[in-house]
Amino acid sequence: MAINAKQVSACLEQCKEHLTTELLPFWLNRCKDDKNGGFITHFDEDGKDAGTDEKSLISQTRTVYTMSAAHRAGYGGGKCAEYARHGVDFLIDKMWDKEYGGFFWMMDRKGNVAIDKKILYGFSFAMYSLSEYTLATGDPRGLEYAEKVFDLIQKYAADTMYGGYFEMFERNWDLCGPGSGGGDRKTLDAHMHLMEAFTTLYECSGQSVHRRKLLEDIDILNKRILHPRYATGIPQFTPDWKVAAQIKFDIVWGWDRFAEGGQKPHAQDNTSAGHNVEFAWLLAHATDILGAGSFEQYEKVIKKATDHGMKNGIDPEYGGVYVEGPHSGGVHDMEKEFWQQAEVMIGMLEACLRFGHKRYWPAYVNVHRFVFDKMINHPVGEWWPLTTREGKPIWTHMSHSWKVNYHTVRCMVQCIKRLERLSAELA
Repeated sequence: MAINAKQVSACLEQCKEHLTTELLPFWLNRCKDDKNGGFITHFDEDGKDAGTDEKSLISQTRTVYTMSAAHRAGYGGGKCAEYARHGVDFLIDKMWDKEYGGFFWMMDRKGNVAIDKKILYGFSFAMYSLSEYTLATGDPRGLEYAEKVFDLIQKYAADTMYGGYFEMFERNWDLCGPGSGGGDRKTLDAHMHLMEAFTTLYECSGQSVHRRKLLEDIDILNKRILHPRYATGIPQFTPDWKVAAQIKFDIVWGWDRFAEGGQKPHAQDNTSAGHNVEFAWLLAHATDILGAGSFEQYEKVIKKATDHGMKNGIDPEYGGVYVEGPHSGGVHDMEKEFWQQAEVMIGMLEACLRFGHKRYWPAYVNVHRFVFDKMINHPVGEWWPLTTREGKPIWTHMSHSWKVNYHTVRCMVQCIKRLERLSAELA
C-alpha cells in the first residue's frame, strides 16, 4: 500500500473529528466532581456513572495529564485547563501525605484515604502529569510537586546497589514484603513510565539532575530490561535484574484479565507489542527533548523494538494489535485491548517520520481502521476496553481506574501531530 496525501488527510480528519466531537466531550461532560473534588472515572457502557467509590492516584493523575496535554495542544477552549487545575487541587489538597510525603495510592470519592501505600508506578504518572500541567498552564504548583515526588523517589526508591528503582512501599516508605507485596520486584512498566515522566519533567524544569536521571533510566531500560536479542520488554525482575516470573501484586496495575491464580501463563516468556512500540516512540520523543545527537545514539533499538511489535503484534487478517506473545515472535493472546491499539498507532506514525513510509504506513492504516471500525463505541464516545480478535466487545465499561483517558486522548493528540507532519511532507 503506497502512501498518498488523500489517505493521510482522511485519517487526519477522522482523528480530529473523534477527538473533538466524541472523546473530549465524553470526559468534559461527565468526569469533573464538583461536590468532592477530583474526577469521577468509572463509567459503564452507556457512559453513565458506575457509582464506584474510589479515586485512584492513577486515574486522577492520568486525567490531569489528559486535560493538560489537550489544552497544551490547543483543544477545549480553556475548559481543559480549568479541569486540569481542578484535578491538581485535589491531588495537592487531598492525596498528598503531609506527614511522610508522596501521594496516597487510593482515596474514596469524598477524598478520604482508602489505601495509604506509596507506589512508584503512581508516582511516575504524578511527575508526568504535574510537569505537563505546568507546561500547559504556567501554574508553578505542578512543577513544585513533580520535583517533590522526584526528590522522594531518589531518596527512598532508588536502588544504589543494582540500579533502577524499587516500586512498592508502605506509607512510611518502608519497602513492602516480597512476592505479591512487590518489594522484591522491578518492572518494565514502572521504568518505562519513569522515562516518560523524567522526559516531561526535564522539558519543564531544564534541570541537569532531571536530565541525568532520564539518561540513567534509559540506560537501565536498554541494558537490563530489554531482551538482549530481540529488544523486547521483559515484564518483571528480581532486584539484581534476574528475569522473574510475572506474578500478580497486591497493589495491582493492569491485571484485571489475569485474576485467577496469580501468575500468568508463559510467565517467563511473554512480551507486549503495545509496550514495545510504546517504549520505542517514547524513547524517540525523549531524544527530541534531550537534544542534538541523542536520536542517533538510540536509533537502532528504537527501530528494532518498533519492527518487532509491527511484525508480531499486528493482526494481518482482522486488523488491530494482539495482547502479547513470546519474545522470539508469534502470539500467545489474540484478543485486542484498547491501550495497545493506541500506542501502536502513535508508534507506526513515528516510524513513518523517522524511518520512511513504505513499511510503516500500511501498519498504521491497519490499526487505525480496526480502532475506528471496531474499538470505538461511537454513540458514547470512548473505546471498548477489550474485544475478541475479530473486534467484538468482551468488556463493556467505558472507564474505571485502569482504563481512563490517557491512552485514548493521547493517541489522538499525538497521531494528529504526526499526521499533520506527514501531510506537510507529502504536499
